[in-house]
Amino acid sequence: MQPEGKNASGYDYIIVGSGSAGSLLANRLSANPDHRILVLEAGGSDRNFWLKLPVGYFRTIYDERFARHFDTEPGEGTGGRNIVWPRGRVIGGSSSINGLIFIRGQHEDFDDWDRLGAKGWRYSDVLPFFRRLENYRGGENQFRGKLGEMAVTDLRNDHPYCEAWVKAAQEYGLPFNPDFNAETTYGAGAYQLSINGRWRSSAAAAFLKPARARPNLTVLTGTHTTRVLFDGKRATGVEWVETGQIRQAVARREVILSAGGIQSPQILQLSGIGPADLLAEHNIPLVADAPGVGRNLQDHYQMRTIVRLKAKKSVNNEIRNPVKLAQWGLQWLFNASGPLTVGAGQVGGAACTKYAENGRPDVQFNVMPLSVDKPGTPLHDYPGFTASVWQCHPKSRGTLKIKSTDPFEQPHIDPNYFGERRDRDVIVEGVKMLREIYAQPAFRDLWDVEVIPGKEFQSDDQLWDKIRHGGGTVFHCVGTCRMGTDDNAVVDPNLKVHDVEGLRVIDASVMPQITSANTNAPTLMIAEKGANAVIGSSGQGAG
Repeated sequence: MQPEGKNASGYDYIIVGSGSAGSLLANRLSANPDHRILVLEAGGSDRNFWLKLPVGYFRTIYDERFARHFDTEPGEGTGGRNIVWPRGRVIGGSSSINGLIFIRGQHEDFDDWDRLGAKGWRYSDVLPFFRRLENYRGGENQFRGKLGEMAVTDLRNDHPYCEAWVKAAQEYGLPFNPDFNAETTYGAGAYQLSINGRWRSSAAAAFLKPARARPNLTVLTGTHTTRVLFDGKRATGVEWVETGQIRQAVARREVILSAGGIQSPQILQLSGIGPADLLAEHNIPLVADAPGVGRNLQDHYQMRTIVRLKAKKSVNNEIRNPVKLAQWGLQWLFNASGPLTVGAGQVGGAACTKYAENGRPDVQFNVMPLSVDKPGTPLHDYPGFTASVWQCHPKSRGTLKIKSTDPFEQPHIDPNYFGERRDRDVIVEGVKMLREIYAQPAFRDLWDVEVIPGKEFQSDDQLWDKIRHGGGTVFHCVGTCRMGTDDNAVVDPNLKVHDVEGLRVIDASVMPQITSANTNAPTLMIAEKGANAVIGSSGQGAG
């Protein structure tokens, strides 16, 4: 049956999702005035002060007006707990609510992709696309770009205890790293953030907003995509629910799913592309037997360590001081600097545990001069300081599958955290490293009590028990529509879905393997390289 109803006259490209990937794709594809583009976004407008203020992520990431909260299955690796995964449900997607850290990951991450079947995605292949999308305020060089739309800035907030931690990390043996997006992520230093002036540089602000003035681009909000429409093996359009009504639109060239690591595979399964036995269980007509859809799920599990500072110089104390708050506001207003411009980490770095291979960092650190149970809850009433760790290369793999044919019901999500013993061993070593950094001369006299894990947790088994009961996600779910050429790969290296026509997936779900650090920057790169492939196949030449 051909699509009918609203917008049935059709578009050249329909993009599902306005997040990091969808916003960039909309910009690049609509640059050709001959192409009509439709973007479908389940959430609403991003016109909210807290979505724009850099530190506002602290309020918005668990706010259901801007994020959908997906519940994961309890597991042995999480002490029988479920872990909630908030994902952006707003213009800009998760780039509107994330912690702003802009880091690409290790060069070898992308060489691994190529080795795993994503041919053409080595570091040397993807570097031009990283450089193309960014406007790094530190200047252009062989690694960094300055002509793109995504504003990237160095840290604009100096905190003496963060500086002390970096010195302590150097005393421990890590080199100072001035730019984690250049030669290596190894070492300790300050993180770079996606900020433009005083405001968050979300994908929507950087890419979608400038493009919305183009008459050939239509963006619809409050549209929950239910399935991709097919004529045989060819994707012909998209169906969605809007204000309680079912709507459809035709895609003359391609449908592009950019709904993220959870919802892109869910939409594929609901559309008849997925494991044949799963689709048969729900009486969904089979379009393509794709056993890899929903498999290969990966995430970074993080464990925090918290110490109590001797002096009341934590953000925990300063945020309760009206004078300090006024100073922060003035710093932000007049200098676009200070605590209101920070993200989810100020300083940190990458290190090698005894399990690291070929001298490649296997743990990442994230440091803040504050302490809290989770974003959105009050800061602790003592002067806390937090240093966290996650594994760069988790070996465990999870799964995602639909529970029913209801597109509004969240899928069954099993992260399988710590299913592989190596993951447990590495994160325990990471916590021990953080303890050693706290004990270095530059930092050891600044604190008096280890709050988490607590000095009573000393053996590896004790630390592991604390980690599985006390850690959580850093919101990096990827890999569920894996790129490659084998029978379990979902998309090919041009991001076309195998065994069908006119359908691509372009978002973090295509990563064969999770990158070692935060995933927003590589997701933008996937969209940039993906847009280049789409434009090239359209006969209009590569942009």
